[in-house]
Amino acid sequence: MTHYDDLAPATRAVALGRPARDPGAPVSAPVTFTSTFVAEGEVAYARTSNPTWEALEEVLGSLEGGSALTFASGMAAVAAVVGLVPVGGVVVAPRHVYNGTTGLLDEREAAGALTVRRVGAEDVAGIVDACEGADLLLLESPTNPMMELTDVPAVVAGLRERYAGARPVLAVDNTFATPLAQQPLAWGADVVIHSATKYLAGHSDVLLGATVVAGGRVDLRERLHTHRSLHGAIPGPMEAWLVLRGVRTLHLRLERAQAGAQVLAGRLAEQPAVRRVRYPGFGGMLSVEVLGGAEGAERVCAATRLWTHSTSLGGVESQIERRRRHPLEVATVPEDLVRLSVGVEDVEDLWADLAQALDRALDSA
Repeated sequence: MTHYDDLAPATRAVALGRPARDPGAPVSAPVTFTSTFVAEGEVAYARTSNPTWEALEEVLGSLEGGSALTFASGMAAVAAVVGLVPVGGVVVAPRHVYNGTTGLLDEREAAGALTVRRVGAEDVAGIVDACEGADLLLLESPTNPMMELTDVPAVVAGLRERYAGARPVLAVDNTFATPLAQQPLAWGADVVIHSATKYLAGHSDVLLGATVVAGGRVDLRERLHTHRSLHGAIPGPMEAWLVLRGVRTLHLRLERAQAGAQVLAGRLAEQPAVRRVRYPGFGGMLSVEVLGGAEGAERVCAATRLWTHSTSLGGVESQIERRRRHPLEVATVPEDLVRLSVGVEDVEDLWADLAQALDRALDSA
């Protein structure tokens, strides 16, 4: 639907992925429950495609500026991208990324399938140097949970200057920022990854992932599609429909969450129980390091009434957790780091709840 390309992302998030506007037609895309299709059509079997996936893929592709594929989960999408690396190949990745990604890379390296080179997310020169002979550069910006930013355009420029046509595939996990805050494909990335479970769906009720490939990399999309089909890493049609419905309000939810996060980041910086605030200046995610070590951080998480003590992020409800409680989290993540996913509640209520939890932790220190 190229006639929507000149419209704002918020408008496209609402307008795309709809049925044709025929008289009497539904306004919303239906959920297509089928395992097979009548012969002689474009699709023969539902492991290859589904109309509900395609509606969502149209929206995501437009928002990111590429061609989208949906997957069963964010980790299924990450695994598909890592699957682009040949046996014995090299992956370059930041030291601090989502711990599921860390676990997958560690597992593949331990099996002898690939080699991983860890780099600092903010070290552009170090990232470019590490890509000598690499097959995949897998970035996050901001990183999870350290909230570090990578200058992706500078990395792209360095790769082009240093390696020309022999540079690695550049994939960027855009889950935290969403396509409304940044579009890595426009900077020169080859693939964008999303855990659509998070901000895209927005209601903590569905697992789904996605990749979006740059327009000039049809080869990568075909390989990712083959991986999805042969590994059975497909989303259910109901899950795809739920994410599609969630995307319709992404711009409203993200604006609200970001406004709240900016207020909270400023106040947390003045809170006596907080040693450090990590906020990149945009989005609804931030992390804080608190007094009292791991025990202090756990006390803060346990003392909230409105903030939900749970993993995951990007939902309408605000969530809080100490990240080092997860065994796969790397040791360089501070024990006292608490990750905050700011929801859409009233920011004064969020602050009051968080402040009293921090006060309790300070009193117990």
